[in-house]
Amino acid sequence: MSIIATPKAPAAIGPYSQGIVAGSLIFVSGQLPLHPVSGAMSADPASQARQSMENVKAVLEGAGSGLDKVVKVTIFLRDLEHFAVVNEVYAGFFPGSFPARSCVQAARLPKDALLEIEAIAAI
Repeated sequence: MSIIATPKAPAAIGPYSQGIVAGSLIFVSGQLPLHPVSGAMSADPASQARQSMENVKAVLEGAGSGLDKVVKVTIFLRDLEHFAVVNEVYAGFFPGSFPARSCVQAARLPKDALLEIEAIAAI
């Protein structure tokens, strides 16, 4: 097992790792829509989805993988009213086939983000 830590994604804001490689899988912790350098977060759901996906991508690449090897994604939305706009942004990150996915509404997310995205990928 190895810990993934990359400056291209936001540092963990709690006692967890950005990602873990276990066997032939990479487990990416939930990525908030925080800019990895400034820590800024947009108020727009589309921008938040884009930033969270960029953060997931950065952690995967830090482990030597990529979005093309993602097998499962979980999206936590503060409001399911944002489902369609998040889907539109999300689809652009997977131009081929889509991974398995769950999407759930969460009452509240860290830093009052509108969404958080986690992933599992192959190496």
